[in-house]
Amino acid sequence: MCKATKDTDQVSQPLKVYLRVRPFSKAELASNESQDCIVIENEETVSLQAPKDSSAMKNCERGIGQAVHKFTFTQIFGPETKQADFFDGTMRDVVNAFVTGQNGLVFTYGVTNAGKTFTIQGSPKDGGILPRSLDVIFNHIGGRHYPKMNLKPYLSSDVMKLDAAQIKQEEAMKASLLSLKEVSVDERGMRTVNSSSNLYRNLSTSLERVSSKGSMCASLNGDEKNAHQFSAWVSFFEIYNEYIYDLLDQFPSSKNQKRNTLKICDDQSGSSYVKDLKWVNINSTAEACKILHFGNKNRSLASTRMNQQSSRSHSIFTIRLLKLSAEDDPSVLGVSEISLCDLAGSERCNKTQTVGDRLKEAGNINNSLLILGKCIGALKQSQNPKKTNYVPFRESKLTRLFQPFFCGRGKACMIVNINQCASTYDETLHVMKFSAVAKQVVQVIQPRNFDFMGPRIVGKDGKAILEIEGNLSIDELLSEDEEEIDVSILSADDLLNKIESLRDKLIAERQNKLVLELQIRKEMGEAMYQQMVDLDETWSKRFEDLKDTYDEQLESRLEMYRKAIKNHAYRQAMEDLEDNYVPLEEFQLEQEKVEVRESRIKELEMALSIMKNRGESDETYPEFITTSSTLDALSRKCQEKDKIISTLNAQIQTMKDTAALNVKQFNDENEMLRQHLKLKDQEVKGLQSIAERALLLEASVADLQEELEKSRNLLSSTDGYQPKPKRGLFSNLKLTMSPASKNKSKSTEKHEETPATTKRSLRFRK
Repeated sequence: MCKATKDTDQVSQPLKVYLRVRPFSKAELASNESQDCIVIENEETVSLQAPKDSSAMKNCERGIGQAVHKFTFTQIFGPETKQADFFDGTMRDVVNAFVTGQNGLVFTYGVTNAGKTFTIQGSPKDGGILPRSLDVIFNHIGGRHYPKMNLKPYLSSDVMKLDAAQIKQEEAMKASLLSLKEVSVDERGMRTVNSSSNLYRNLSTSLERVSSKGSMCASLNGDEKNAHQFSAWVSFFEIYNEYIYDLLDQFPSSKNQKRNTLKICDDQSGSSYVKDLKWVNINSTAEACKILHFGNKNRSLASTRMNQQSSRSHSIFTIRLLKLSAEDDPSVLGVSEISLCDLAGSERCNKTQTVGDRLKEAGNINNSLLILGKCIGALKQSQNPKKTNYVPFRESKLTRLFQPFFCGRGKACMIVNINQCASTYDETLHVMKFSAVAKQVVQVIQPRNFDFMGPRIVGKDGKAILEIEGNLSIDELLSEDEEEIDVSILSADDLLNKIESLRDKLIAERQNKLVLELQIRKEMGEAMYQQMVDLDETWSKRFEDLKDTYDEQLESRLEMYRKAIKNHAYRQAMEDLEDNYVPLEEFQLEQEKVEVRESRIKELEMALSIMKNRGESDETYPEFITTSSTLDALSRKCQEKDKIISTLNAQIQTMKDTAALNVKQFNDENEMLRQHLKLKDQEVKGLQSIAERALLLEASVADLQEELEKSRNLLSSTDGYQPKPKRGLFSNLKLTMSPASKNKSKSTEKHEETPATTKRSLRFRK
């Protein structure tokens, strides 16, 4: 898919996006996080299946979105992928281009606790892409290290030549960083990486073992002549709450002291760089790992609900390689740079349960990642030649530093880290959608190598040093063809010609500047116009959403009013019905009166018709003699009666309906009373049965008393010779305790109580 133009030799290729899936931990497996949400179909395609409790599945059930998504990547690395295999599949080409003079950027992206820091830094036994890249770089350099520190990176791509005092400062700073003892807890009260204090202690040894096996020390571009030497420098800083902090600075010893913040500036070429950032010269992977470990101790970390050591900042570790000529006082042939950025993880505050400072940090993290997504989306849209789009690189410090790499200064590479947990599916889906947009971005890369353009060498004051051959400044190169002329030997005409030529050059320069200004104004105007168009679209969408919301609210209110009107009409009708209620007796009387009137009217009508038909005289039927006025009066009365009859019929119909309702109510009440009477009858029957049982019990008690009296009399007759027993409790007890009385009483009770108990048992059975 790469294509090059013949005029400028620009190379266009899509942004490489790699996916790495983190394996499950024991705690995640125990909590049923493995629900087959992530399925790797092949080396380039992965599918996501929404779990039941996720927002994506709920939206799918409501008809919004879908439950299954598929995404493609440059290459996908599963949970079983080893660090060495991942490095070979992702970083080999980037490091290869870096040692040959091409700039590179590698950044990790993903939710919190997805394995981004492990991917970059690794563990003590198994290093990540950063220590492995360092090992490849130093194996490529071999024994061609430049031993001095008098040439140091400056601005974005220049080199500063240091004097003796500055060299001593650099050596002292490096010695202090490599020999500094570890501290247990920082003064911020935030959790540091002291739990991994041995992270890089044995890393260089393990990498040397790997290097000896030939897995990482292979020559990248074949054997080179020993005509060059190299000097490697590293820096390490973080972007925390939109402030830049140098991680190689000593952390303040007291809480009252504040950390020094750094600024982002632009050099003469328009490239961004971090002002006053510390650069440390390194000669081996072990030294670089110590520098990395020292910076990690100063990094802003904290414990959240989802990650015990969550990165609260974006950290960027940068390596610059100076290619020098093989001389004691060498000239700089080229400068290349590679940056590895460990982005802080995006998170939802309701899941991580962040409050206070953690909430502020999460807001800044999500905002910077949002701007990064906007920039990548704008880069994708600007690929259309018919549409110019403004890319908001300067809205965030992170995107401002990324701008040169996205605008042709070097290659950019994106590593997406995800976990397979069902609880973080919604965040993982958002990350995958972002990576899908990033994969569609096409980079236009300038083929920059060490022979592309020699960097400037500046002195202590920051001005270009002109004495070094082959490293002249741009101003010097532009004025190289002009020779100094003694104007005193020129004639007046020559001077006038010289002035005229200078005036023409000045006018041409002003015209060029004016054209450039017009172009800049045009670009800014188009950018502002596009921004206004986007703003108008955004507000239009918001207006449509608000309109839909208000329409729904209006519909619900209208429905509520309809129901209220129906209820009111029903209640009013019931009240009118109660007011116009007529008893049944009155209704029947009125109906009888109406029937009498109707019969009378019919008789009169029959008499009138008979009179008209026969035309008989008044003498024949004197009882039906009428005049014309009488007929008119009768007709009017008939009309009035008709009206009364129609009115009464309407009332009768109303009364019939009312009566039917009353009859139905009476029937319902009668049915309820009948049921109530049935219940009362059942209760009365139950009470009667209880009374009968009580009577039976009283009879049985009376029988028992009689039997008891008989047994007492019998005992008194058989024991007549004995003295009369004394009354009282103790005397009765003595009598009953005697053996004779016991036996007799027992035998007597057996004979006498048997029929009574039989009777009683029979009664209870009844």
